[in-house]
Amino acid sequence: MVRKIFFILSIAFLSFSCETKSDVEEEIEKVQVDFEVTRFDQHFANATPDNLDTLKGEFRFFFPPQYPDSIWVNKLSDTIQQEINTEVTEEFPEFSEVEDQLHSLFQHVKYYFPNFEVPDVYTVTSEVDYKNKVIYTGSKLLIALDTYLGEDHPFYIGLQEYLKKNFRKEQIIPDAATAIAQEFIPRPDSRTFLAQMIYYGKILYLKDLWIPFKPDAEKMGYTEEELQWAKNNEEQIWRYFVENELLFQTDSELYTRFLYPAPFSKFYLLLDSESPDRLGQYLAWQMLRQYMEKNDVSVQQMLNTSAEEIFNDANYKPRK
Repeated sequence: MVRKIFFILSIAFLSFSCETKSDVEEEIEKVQVDFEVTRFDQHFANATPDNLDTLKGEFRFFFPPQYPDSIWVNKLSDTIQQEINTEVTEEFPEFSEVEDQLHSLFQHVKYYFPNFEVPDVYTVTSEVDYKNKVIYTGSKLLIALDTYLGEDHPFYIGLQEYLKKNFRKEQIIPDAATAIAQEFIPRPDSRTFLAQMIYYGKILYLKDLWIPFKPDAEKMGYTEEELQWAKNNEEQIWRYFVENELLFQTDSELYTRFLYPAPFSKFYLLLDSESPDRLGQYLAWQMLRQYMEKNDVSVQQMLNTSAEEIFNDANYKPRK
């Protein structure tokens, strides 16, 4: 009888949770956002030396005045640039699916941050500048499409696998969310490993709110196998951090080992090569989720809460 009552209560709770989430999503769908998507990559690909001045007049921000026209004329005829143009056009003949997801992203950001200025979107090519795949300026969102041609594309030969795995069009929206989130989150005021961890955890928590239509693996930039590894080993990773007293250390090497993109995380153990990178970010994400579940604070309050306070009030319990 007790088991039956528990089952009924569980179903009721789940139904209430789904209904609440649905109510929020219904409100988000009503949020008005207006923006334009401009395929500057196509405009440039179709330009000629004769109409270059017209293009420059329309898109002055892409043509810094300190650079002479000869640079752009040479680029128009450059065979590598022409090949990039061809490959981008083939992979992205149209942009409607990404545009729909950008619309949803902007609605979610605007719902949680009403003062958010919805940017216009410009697709560009960047000679595979993978360190600047998406740039958010406040009024503009620039997306370098030549960094999203698929991890096996010949352009990426010679790049490391941990980089190439996210050169997929599915990562455009998570990367856009990251670029925008960085504008809302104060940089850490402490050099401790914990403070740096929590900074990335806040970014990932905003992704939970802003792109709920994306799976966790894509929010994190993991494969499904890497995400499962992190889940399966969450308790062991946390124990390693605690037992080795890493959280309040200020050694910047810890950032490289556990926060920055890399082939794997570096515990200096035999399992290193099996692990995904950025496990410090992953643990901080789980800590932020538990903190928000256990504390009655707004998203804005959370973003301005110190790492140490979040650590204390989350009472984080890793998955076993």
